[in-house]
Amino acid sequence: MRSPHHITAHHPPNPYEELGRLDDGPLAPFLVEDAGPRPGQAEAQDDPWAPPDHRRNGRRRRRGRFAGAPLALKAVVGLLVLAAFLTLADRWALLYAERRSADALQDRLQLAAAPEVEIDGFPFLTQLAGERLDSVKVTVPDVAADRVSLAQVTATAHDVRLDTDGPLSVRGADVPALEGDVLLSFADLRRELGASQVTFTGEGRDRVRARGTLPVAGHDLRLHAEAEVRREGERGIATHIGGMRLEIGDLATYRPGARTSDGLHLSRASAARLARETRKAKALLSVPAVVRRLGVPDSVVRAALRDEAKLTALTGSPRFVRQAMRLNLIDLALDHPKLLGLLGFDPALLDALPRLTRPVLTDRLSLGFRLPEPPDGRIRLRDVRVEKDGIRVRLEGTDLAVGRS
Repeated sequence: MRSPHHITAHHPPNPYEELGRLDDGPLAPFLVEDAGPRPGQAEAQDDPWAPPDHRRNGRRRRRGRFAGAPLALKAVVGLLVLAAFLTLADRWALLYAERRSADALQDRLQLAAAPEVEIDGFPFLTQLAGERLDSVKVTVPDVAADRVSLAQVTATAHDVRLDTDGPLSVRGADVPALEGDVLLSFADLRRELGASQVTFTGEGRDRVRARGTLPVAGHDLRLHAEAEVRREGERGIATHIGGMRLEIGDLATYRPGARTSDGLHLSRASAARLARETRKAKALLSVPAVVRRLGVPDSVVRAALRDEAKLTALTGSPRFVRQAMRLNLIDLALDHPKLLGLLGFDPALLDALPRLTRPVLTDRLSLGFRLPEPPDGRIRLRDVRVEKDGIRVRLEGTDLAVGRS
């Protein structure tokens, strides 16, 4: 018989112990009380909350990526920076050379204004080192041209050879050939010929029409003229002035010259009025020199001076009007000034008109000019033509030397 101590008692299971054996299950966190830190662990401190610094972390990440860039990329960046500096230096040297060239041309050719110099080709420094420029364009805005001092010259030279003592010392240049043109603008002509309000317009390929007013002895006379433009020699332009006349209102027309049609003549309207005004007609027929020029028989004139009807018949005929228009009143001005005053002429104007000879008016309307002769080489003008804005002439040059003393 077993001892009572060895007898195992059977008790019903404790439900709490069953739950304790499930401490690794999904309910363990909710069933274990927080009794403080475990042995060997430091007590956690509560730090205040702060947002994460993404910018700082991002900067560190970018620096890290650039630091890891391949060496070839860094070399490309360095070459680009070097090329930018070289291009800047090349452009600076080009601008400096253009300015020095403009000053040298102005001094050498004795120009009134500094020209504009444009050196083509890139890079410039290699051209300078090789002492040869591909192309150089020069524009001179103001060249003396006789009376008219505003002629614009534009020329382009190719294959210019430099005479240098190194890149920084250029003594001169040789220009084998250049081409360009000269423009004498009508706008400049109007400003230059300020004594008269004259407008120039193109009339065909080689003709220019001049219209405007010319002040003479306090009167504004209407001016009409035609100019034929042609080349004169190799460096000059000449103009032949024709069809020149000055209109004194509707009273008379003055044409300078010695021909029969030249001089001072009554206009058709003025001659017709003279025929209708008895007092003026009688005064005109009372001068024997006028009667002889009219070609009217003396007997007819005497009868007309005594009879109004015969006078009207004489002066009212078309033949009398035509003959009156042919009278050169300049010839009568000295001997019969009162007669011309009766016809409506100002004595001061009659005194000034004979001094407006054809050479004087031609000089006032001249469009001619000459290019300055270069110290070395040859410049020629060719292909003269009249355009809408002025007179344009083709320019050619050969074997020119520039800049040498």
